[in-house]
Amino acid sequence: MQLDRDENVFVLTMDDDENRFNDRWVADFNAALDTVEAAAAPRALVTTGAGRFYSNGLDLEWLTTTEGLDMRRFVADAEKVLARMLSFPAITVAALNGHTFAAGAMLALAHDFRIMREDRGFFCLPEVDIKIPFTEGMNGLVMQRLPTMTAHRVMVTGGRFAGPEGVELGIVDQAEPKDNVLPAAIKKAAELADKDATTLGAIKQRMYADTIHALENSTGTAPPGM
Repeated sequence: MQLDRDENVFVLTMDDDENRFNDRWVADFNAALDTVEAAAAPRALVTTGAGRFYSNGLDLEWLTTTEGLDMRRFVADAEKVLARMLSFPAITVAALNGHTFAAGAMLALAHDFRIMREDRGFFCLPEVDIKIPFTEGMNGLVMQRLPTMTAHRVMVTGGRFAGPEGVELGIVDQAEPKDNVLPAAIKKAAELADKDATTLGAIKQRMYADTIHALENSTGTAPPGM
C-alpha cells in the first residue's frame, strides 16, 4: 500500500493486484489509518486501488492454505477494520477504480462516500453464491449503508452492478470516467476536510452504534466446511 498526501487529503492506494484481505493487508491498512488519524487537521481520506481491482474481498486461498491460521480470528480482525472505517474521525471517500467485491464492497460501504468508474468494474456482494452467510456486523453494515430495497437486492441475488446502475440504486454517489474517478474523490474529500474530528467521530459512533459494536465484538464466522 502507498499513502500519499494531496494538501488536506490523504490518498491510500492499495496496489497488490486484487487487494484481497489477509493478515498483511489488515496490518498495512491499519498502519495507514493510524498515520491519517494522527495527522494534524484539516484532513480527509481517499482510498483507491491500482489496476482492475479496488478490492476482491477476503483472501480465501490464503485462508484455506495457511497452516495453523485461526480463520475466525482473522475474520474478526477484518470486521474490526470495517468498524474502524465506519467510525473514522475524518471524511472518507472510496474511489472505486475497478471490481469491488465481497469484503471489498463492505469496505467501500464503510466510507462516507463512493465514486465509481462508469465504464468498467462491478460492485458485488457474492456471499449468497459462495455460501458464506453475512455476520451480524456485516449484515448491519450493508443494511445501514444502502437503501433497504437495494440492500435486499444486492444481498439475496449476488448481482453485479456497474457504475451507472450503482448510482440509480444508491450504492455509489457518483459514476465518473476512468481518469476522473480519483480526482473527483479527492475533490469531494477536500471540500469536507475541515470537519471537526471529535464531532465527526462522535456522530458516526452514535449513528452506527449497534453495527460498530457487532463488528468490533465479532468472533468471526468461517465459511462452511472450514
